[in-house]
Amino acid sequence: MFVIRRHPENPILSPRREYPWEALAAFNPSVLKHGDETLMYYRAIGNPDALVSPHAGQSSIGLARSEDGVHFHSRTQVVMPTEHWDAFGCEDPRATFFEGRWYVFYTALGGFPYGPENIKVAVAVGDAPDKLYEKHLVTPFNAKAATLFPERINGKVVLLLTAHTDWTAQHPRPTIAFAYADQVSDFYEEAYWEKWLTELPSHALPDIRRTDEEHVEVGATPLKTEKGWLFIYSYIQHYYEERRRTFCIEASLLDLNNPQVVLARTYPFMVPEEIYELYGLIPNIVFPSGALIEGDRLDIYYGAADTSSAKASVRLSDLLRDLDTTLPARTFVRAPENPILVPVPQNSFEDLAVLNAATIDLDGSVHILYRAMGTNHTSTVGYARSKDGVHIDYRSNTPIYVPRADFEQKHTSPNGNSGCEDPRAVVIDGRVYITYTAYDGVRPPRGALSSISVEDFLAERFDAWTPPVLVTPDEVDDKDVSLLPEAVNGQYVLYHRINGRVCADILPDLSFTKRVSRCIEILAPREGMWDAAKVGIGGAPIKVPEGWLFIYHGVSHRSRYRLGAVLLDPTGLTVLARTADPIFEPVEPYEMAGEVNQVVFTCGAVVRGDQVFMYYGGGDKVLGVAVGSLARIMAALT
Repeated sequence: MFVIRRHPENPILSPRREYPWEALAAFNPSVLKHGDETLMYYRAIGNPDALVSPHAGQSSIGLARSEDGVHFHSRTQVVMPTEHWDAFGCEDPRATFFEGRWYVFYTALGGFPYGPENIKVAVAVGDAPDKLYEKHLVTPFNAKAATLFPERINGKVVLLLTAHTDWTAQHPRPTIAFAYADQVSDFYEEAYWEKWLTELPSHALPDIRRTDEEHVEVGATPLKTEKGWLFIYSYIQHYYEERRRTFCIEASLLDLNNPQVVLARTYPFMVPEEIYELYGLIPNIVFPSGALIEGDRLDIYYGAADTSSAKASVRLSDLLRDLDTTLPARTFVRAPENPILVPVPQNSFEDLAVLNAATIDLDGSVHILYRAMGTNHTSTVGYARSKDGVHIDYRSNTPIYVPRADFEQKHTSPNGNSGCEDPRAVVIDGRVYITYTAYDGVRPPRGALSSISVEDFLAERFDAWTPPVLVTPDEVDDKDVSLLPEAVNGQYVLYHRINGRVCADILPDLSFTKRVSRCIEILAPREGMWDAAKVGIGGAPIKVPEGWLFIYHGVSHRSRYRLGAVLLDPTGLTVLARTADPIFEPVEPYEMAGEVNQVVFTCGAVVRGDQVFMYYGGGDKVLGVAVGSLARIMAALT
């Protein structure tokens, strides 16, 4: 698991109207360390030129300097349109200091309107970062986003580029590919590229697009790590549908000796979310164009909404661990005994499925309150106990909680879904509070609550549950309900889900004489990422010194359920950190296939020492448990 943190001073570089050559935009930065300085080459868009670009600002390349990688100064224009092949603009630099010289590869615009025939790669070269007086056209064909590896590989100079970036009938899809040469100057020869194009498939990176509707483009210059070359790139979903187009950032790990071998890759881990990413010359864009490693921190520099430059960081060791396919699990390790609960054919209340369990740790045992379903699709709450958190010591042959109120009784066909679904449980002031989804098969599902004293619960006097009450509004699909396990400033927080996002309301007490009436948004889906369709709370938040650890489920547009983690502040209302990648996802056969396929869904976890025991439903059919290190989870989140 890893967390992406945007810099609090973003955007770190914005256009300056006093400089006409960058009055409109300063974005897509490429960064290098030079001594104690961080050098940033960036695309600058100036005011329209009445003679050259009357309808759009012309692009050139600027250079800014910084002592801390955040506060940049001394802006100068270092690459300007001077040749016939870049007369209409110099875009999107990628800079490398290689064998004593500075190379800034860029996209050269040689005509208007812009199209495949006039969009190519060029390079500016110099002996100092601001003296790039030598220029060459590189590709005689359509290409973008070229960058030079910072060192030779197997004795060869290596150039990485996106070939055939812009659509043509002959080349409808882009190809990220490598070019190898004895000297950089070989790349300036047209004959080199004529031969290279005939062999393009042998030079290509394996196609990393997941579907044919998506687009990829080289991002930052690859960075060398002990595990491989770290390659940050742009991944664009629904590229050929302009209104659905979603810009994402991903990473791949490439083999050190043969970078055409992809060792591992992430999911998209950044999408436009902040105001400076959502609004600008072209809205809804994050585009990675630079990266640096500082100790155990990876800094990603990116263009925001084609207007400004921004920075985000991730702990490098966390990211590399996520990319290490040799590890048995990235965050949580499944118990070898999984699934620990399966349907019991002789018990009619649980002969179809057992799943999604609330858990509380009392009197030396983990008490597992699981959703049980019979073949009539009525949900009740079953009960099991475990002293070590994995092996079941006791399991009740009857449910401990059943539908009692009209709002959870079956009002549909005899085999339609109804009942008490997906319980969560907390202990507050000597009482066990159970929240769950109440469903009658007709009206939208709603959140309900009941409680029992700890004394009655441990004595298994389950007839002592209080009458259930609805806690969410009528005629609103509102579920995934849970209480924060303790009062905050004398008040209580109740989480619930509306429109695929996690909300909260603040309650003055636990009398529940009134239902929730507000949606204080806590967590929303992230379009383009693994939790793009909807999110919901997992179990009740876990108290940690920094606030609350909040495990949640996220659903993709392909209806795959995965789990993520969030750190909330002590009030339980503010997100301090959120994992970029899922911390748990369906892999095993009992998770991939069941009543609902591709599902892991948690409603409860307990902490013993440094171990987090997370209980989850697999495939909406069985119950499993996975164990993770609390220290490691918190290290990533903090």
